Amino acid sequence: MSFEQIPEPWRLFLSQVDQNLRETVELHCFGGFVVTTLYGLARTTADVDVLTVIPKSAGQHLVDLAGKGSEFHRKYGIYLDFVAIAPVPEDYDRRLTEMYPGAFKHLRLLAFDPYDIALAKLERNIQRDRDDIKHLARTVPFDLDTLRDRYHKELRPLLGNPEREDLTLQLWIEAIEEDRNRSDNS
Repeated sequence: MSFEQIPEPWRLFLSQVDQNLRETVELHCFGGFVVTTLYGLARTTADVDVLTVIPKSAGQHLVDLAGKGSEFHRKYGIYLDFVAIAPVPEDYDRRLTEMYPGAFKHLRLLAFDPYDIALAKLERNIQRDRDDIKHLARTVPFDLDTLRDRYHKELRPLLGNPEREDLTLQLWIEAIEEDRNRSDNS
């Protein structure tokens, strides 16, 4: 995706963030921003969910510059949301994809793989998350065996209540299968 294809207000906001950086900074992004801008889900989101900032030393500068309540947040109505703790698959960082290669001088936005986005939403499991997952399952489309396998190998061992998340994953898979059956019968 080229610079011109970045939707507003994100393009201007991210350009302003980039102009205020003095070194290369990577943001590991997931959530609604990635689902809407990379995978075309038509819904609004006011933040970029960021799990990791590299280098870590840039984190506080970014919070002050573009975090919730910052001047940029007030100006653009959107912000960088630094997620302190999220259950994510163990090797998510090996599957990151740069969202806008070459679009910015210092800023690199690296998106979670779609399966990792889904699994990062598993524990919260609100309606918006379920809608995002159904969209990803249609758009990618998901291989449900890959989703199950990654869950069991990379996420389940890290969870505090894996039995609850086992059930949530099973319900999500059933909803995806039901959605696919409905589409096949239409």
